[in-house]
Amino acid sequence: MVDSPREIVGAVLKYMGASYNTIDMSEVAGGKEAVQQNLASLVKQVRLFDSRHYLKAFGVGDVWVAVGWSNDVIPAAKRLSNIAVIVPKSGASLWADCWAIPAASRIATDQIGGRVRGPSPVVHQWIEFCLQAERFKDDVVPGASPNTLGSSVKVCEELSRGRPKLETNLIAGVPPSDILAKCELIEPLPEKALSEYRWLINSVQKPESSLADRLRNRISSLAHSLLCKVQSKDA
Repeated sequence: MVDSPREIVGAVLKYMGASYNTIDMSEVAGGKEAVQQNLASLVKQVRLFDSRHYLKAFGVGDVWVAVGWSNDVIPAAKRLSNIAVIVPKSGASLWADCWAIPAASRIATDQIGGRVRGPSPVVHQWIEFCLQAERFKDDVVPGASPNTLGSSVKVCEELSRGRPKLETNLIAGVPPSDILAKCELIEPLPEKALSEYRWLINSVQKPESSLADRLRNRISSLAHSLLCKVQSKDA
């Protein structure tokens, strides 16, 4: 499973009927203690928490199921014929790439003749080109185009030709509408909430990790304790 507090704790919150974007754990049924107990139960079932090598453990047969991001698992499923991608019926987390035009693109500079250069006039055409469904079908982008959300998309037969018919509930990278309605877009959280997510992760015994990971977790735990003390003094 990916080593991300938002994904790990988020999966527990989703299991408990709460939101991936929960800010205050006291609002969850049973409070923080219930979240911690369910998190500990999840950790016991996970062989590895690693955002880089979790699919390697999956590929060599150390684990039967991997929980990860679509930009990792979809390409892996297309390379390996005995793998299928499934989105839970209860829904999953959603995230999106954000593109921006730097403000500095309108600053005059002597290096380009002193004139102000704005964004390219074809930038919108480029965005439309990149959002075409064909870009995603051809593995240019391992995910789903926002244009496919809410529209009926047919499965491309070329992608499954000559491969075992493993069951999957993805259509052009998008889950069915009933499952998609239960998915949540990951939203930014306040630093206090993120600190609580990290504290929950550090409060349970995770599978054996490297020395660097243990030191990082220890530092994070100490920082959370100091933050709580400072907040209690301010109160």
